[in-house]
Amino acid sequence: MQEATAHTGTMNGTLRERYDAVNARIAAAAVRSGRKPEQIMVVVVTKSATIEQIRELISFGHQDFGENRVQQLIQRSAQIDEHFVRLRELRGSAPEVRWHMIGSVQRNKVRKTVDLARLIQSVDSLRLAEEIHVQAARREQPIDVLLEVNVSGEISKHGITGAAVRHVVQQLDTMVNLRVRGLMCMAPLEGGAVEARKTFDRAFELFTDVRQSGQGGKTFDLLSMGMSADFEAAIEAGANIVRIGSAIIGPELGLPDGNANIDTDSTNESDGQ
Repeated sequence: MQEATAHTGTMNGTLRERYDAVNARIAAAAVRSGRKPEQIMVVVVTKSATIEQIRELISFGHQDFGENRVQQLIQRSAQIDEHFVRLRELRGSAPEVRWHMIGSVQRNKVRKTVDLARLIQSVDSLRLAEEIHVQAARREQPIDVLLEVNVSGEISKHGITGAAVRHVVQQLDTMVNLRVRGLMCMAPLEGGAVEARKTFDRAFELFTDVRQSGQGGKTFDLLSMGMSADFEAAIEAGANIVRIGSAIIGPELGLPDGNANIDTDSTNESDGQ
């Protein structure tokens, strides 16, 4: 496993250079894990990005973007939609963008999230899943979700316990308006590369256990783990989605990227009920 600290140089340069450098590292990690680079989905975390940076990434051909807060997801998606209207007027077409919700969601904001997110990666309780199921009834297709697992057992993190994964997946399987596509987890804030790899290995074991049990069906195929500091280790452990912010966008003062449940008012959507 490679140490992320060996790659601090990717924080320099232009957005294009950082983007290409991260994709090269992802490709190398995929090969080391016996997979093809195109099998890894990169979700660019845009909470600290400017709208100009998002547009530039779209011009590179990037499609998947993640937001931690519902309100910012609403604002960003509206701004990009407006940009696409102008593109269609000028060119006759516009690229497709897929928004991912990676932060905790208040139940009173589920409706908006369901309307905007292609994948909700942060379903951390049956109660939230039930609300998503109710709101998704208005859609023609089920909403895709990932079950957030607190693999490390940290009190500060949201998510179900590893021991409850199969039971909760079984419950989600009964909800016809949502489709559980896999698991999402985060590495511990402390412990460095060793603890991160332990967490990723355990998450992969849980993911494999569900797949082998037949729960979730053939579409249970996504494992989201890894951020700017540890995405290579996550890919080597089996991740096929990584959530990368600062390594591409540039650093946000004092905040790690892709952290769905960091304990700050600026990024965490508490339940509020």
